[in-house]
Formats: sequence, C-alpha cells, structure tokens
Amino acid sequence: MNMKPKEFSVPGLKEVRKDYGKETLLEEDCNEDPFALFERWLTEAMEVDSFHANAMTLSTVSPSGMPDARTVLLRNISYGGFTFFTNYKSAKAKQIESNSNACLLFFWKELERQVKIQGEIRFLPPEESDLYFQSRPFENKVGAWASQQSQVVADRQTVDTLYDHELEKFADKNVPRPANWGGYVLIPSLFEFWQGRKSRLHDRIILRKSPENKWIMERLMP
Repeated sequence: MNMKPKEFSVPGLKEVRKDYGKETLLEEDCNEDPFALFERWLTEAMEVDSFHANAMTLSTVSPSGMPDARTVLLRNISYGGFTFFTNYKSAKAKQIESNSNACLLFFWKELERQVKIQGEIRFLPPEESDLYFQSRPFENKVGAWASQQSQVVADRQTVDTLYDHELEKFADKNVPRPANWGGYVLIPSLFEFWQGRKSRLHDRIILRKSPENKWIMERLMP
C-alpha cells in the first residue's frame, strides 16, 4: 500500500511534550503482591481525581484478530481481579466470548503513572451483578433496558424514544436487572507499573505470575 505523507493540521502537535519527574519507582517500593501496590496507587489517584481515577481502557480482540479498545469503569477489586459491568450482547462481550484474554490500562496523568494489567476475563456471579445493578441510579437502570448496546441505530431520536418507553414502563417500580446485563472480572496474570521519569528513562516494573502461582518481579528497559 502506497502511503503519501500528510502534515498534521493541528498546530503544535509535533512539539507537544512533557518531561516527567514527580516520582520514582524502585524495586523496594513494590510489594510481592501487585494488588497491594495497585491499591496504593489507585488510592493516591482517587485523591487527586475521584471522578476519573477508576477509568480504564479495556482492550479485547475480535474473532478476526482485530484489536479493539474502549474506556470502562473499574467497580471493584474482588473475585481475584478487576470487575466491570456491561451489556452481555455488546461488541466487547462478543469479543470476550471468543477470546477471554484481555488487557486493562489505567493512566493517571496527574501522578505521571500507568498500570497495565493482562489476564483472563470471567463472568461475575449473577448475585453480584444483581447487587451492583440495584445500587445504580434509577435512570441508569432504565437505560440498561433501553440500550441495545453496539447495535446500529437510525438516529438519536430512536434512542430517546426507546428510553422514554422504558421510563414510562418502569415508572414508580423497582427496575430488575436485564438478563443480558451484568459483570465481568479480569483475573490478572501480569501487572506492569509505569512511573514517568526524566529524559524518557521511565521506570517500568512488571510482576508476572509463574506456573507455581507466585509473582515474579522484573524491571524493563524504558
């Protein structure tokens, strides 16, 4: 394929750069249990941005081998991993069904940190999905019934009409969890903790699970 060079039309895009240097990440800062370091980092991220610290990029692979990604919200660290909720008929759910291996990425710009987590995704127990669904605001619960997630739709009016219909149906009623909506948990096999450093010589420490089910720590070159 011939590709012609094209200049970016966004002024200054090529010149944007930042030299990191707020913190360091040394081996002695890491615990043998990567969940402990993650919990500490997430807590610190929540202190500076409680609305976005639990946002994570979920990467999956389609049956044809095409990588796909989207941002979802971490809702708990339980059942041996990282939990999130979605429509079981969505594009991501179909990809998870065909290939349960996936990757999460947290980026906390205020702390100049990233965490990458690779592992296998499994279903959460139905009762856990029920419990979380009932904690959601009424409008969000109605929205789960109205949305046929990832399906092609004619226009926004169609979406709003479906929502209004469900809103009327559930007015003054308890909204049950739809059978096609619920939770997943990603069980980690590898963590990579990334701390920005000066001159692009960042700290990168991985903890990967051995066949003996122990966490092995290694440092990667920047």
